[in-house]
Amino acid sequence: MALTDISKPTDIAMLTDLYELTMAQGLWEQGKQDEQGCFTAFYRDHPFGSAYAVMCGSAELADLVENMRFTDEDIAYLAGLTAPAGGSMFSPAFLEYLRGFTPHVDIDAVPEGELVFPREPLVRVTGSTLECQLLETALLNAIGFQTLVATKTARVVAAAKGRPVAEFGLRRAQGPDGGMAVARASYVAGCASTSNVLAGRKYGIPVSGTHAHSWVMSFDSELEAFRAFAASSPNNCTLLIDTYDVREGVENAITVAREMEARGERLAGIRIDSGDLAKLSAYVRDRFDAEGLPYVKIVVSNDLDEYTIQSLLNQGAPVDSFGVGTKLATCYDQPALGCVYKLSAHRAGSDAPWTPVVKLSEQPYKRTIPGVQRVRRYMDADGSPVCDMIYDEAYLAGEGAARGTELVAVDDPALVTEVSGLAYRELLQPVVRDGAAVAPREPLGEARARCAAALGSLDPVYKRFLYPQSYMVGMELGLSRVRDELVRERMAASSSAIPWKRI
Repeated sequence: MALTDISKPTDIAMLTDLYELTMAQGLWEQGKQDEQGCFTAFYRDHPFGSAYAVMCGSAELADLVENMRFTDEDIAYLAGLTAPAGGSMFSPAFLEYLRGFTPHVDIDAVPEGELVFPREPLVRVTGSTLECQLLETALLNAIGFQTLVATKTARVVAAAKGRPVAEFGLRRAQGPDGGMAVARASYVAGCASTSNVLAGRKYGIPVSGTHAHSWVMSFDSELEAFRAFAASSPNNCTLLIDTYDVREGVENAITVAREMEARGERLAGIRIDSGDLAKLSAYVRDRFDAEGLPYVKIVVSNDLDEYTIQSLLNQGAPVDSFGVGTKLATCYDQPALGCVYKLSAHRAGSDAPWTPVVKLSEQPYKRTIPGVQRVRRYMDADGSPVCDMIYDEAYLAGEGAARGTELVAVDDPALVTEVSGLAYRELLQPVVRDGAAVAPREPLGEARARCAAALGSLDPVYKRFLYPQSYMVGMELGLSRVRDELVRERMAASSSAIPWKRI
């Protein structure tokens, strides 16, 4: 299930990678538990070849922090862990520290449903470095997969061009937690309903579904099966017509539709789950229309994704709605967003000034952006986003916000853009202060509406499936200079310390 649906909320503290705990012990033993860190979570590459992603999962971060406690059962388990070289992995004194652990971090995050782009912070966590580190794994777990699902869903919904899309992926999802996260994130990004009844109950998502092939096969004839289902569910009757032969199935559906009309009822629709969906849907539409049944809707399923839906509609397939399962629930063709969580600044204590830090790599695109980061989204006169600027909140506070009018593209230092005069808004919003939620949890429908509005305002050049234009994300000019200087300093220090030689 989603992060806060696990069997006990307090299990969140143990939903972590072991090295988070070993690092925490080291920081505690070195007396660094009061040192402060600023961490940012971001992703580096476009998912699914898209120019954007849809933020999702950030609404769960307050629950994550407020429920992060180590129980006596947790402490007993950790006390029993042995190190590879022998002896206890954790000291009794450190475990006693964990027994009374309560995080007091601040979290700012992009609200669910907003569009986000590579390299910009999706979440910013500040506070004790030890506490920030312990949150890393669960935080990435909360936002990474749901953001990926929401992005895939937005593409599928866009391909459907206003036709309803039902999420049918529970049985193919990666376990019950994956199934719940998929239902939640897909609804935020535009799916009309889900087949997942538990998600419907928990999140208030509309649920949909009628019958399977096994229903038809349980009767002596398809017509008998259709009649029985119409009698059982006259107000929720969509007949699956491809168990044997679609052409025969549509004739049986027409018969049942006539019988339902005679009772003052209506057949809602039919579903086709195999075969040439474009050809078969056209045939079925012609038959229903010829019989004076234009109100009967056509639903198709069968391993659909944004590309197959786009192809069907480009062929003129008269489809009214889509059921999308496997390729949505598994985020087919990109199984992970690749979200990372990096230290971007530190300080000796809460009253000390921040020091920006940078991580280097032999792969330049993996170099991080330093500072206590925030993000501004700039819009044109029509309210359409044109670029995002990452800036260092601490730097601008010291140097003056007037320097925040030029930005340097994160992936092209030669590309400099002037943004003075453009309207902007801040993307990162307060979620947690001193370990507690700052506002009531918003209804899921608000995130859904935010997503629809964000996609509606985005220029179509960023939304096309084939070769979308890259959206500009840049660093404020002063931050770019700080980063360049830190990179030069660190590279110089590394090259003087290591006696490189030609191999």
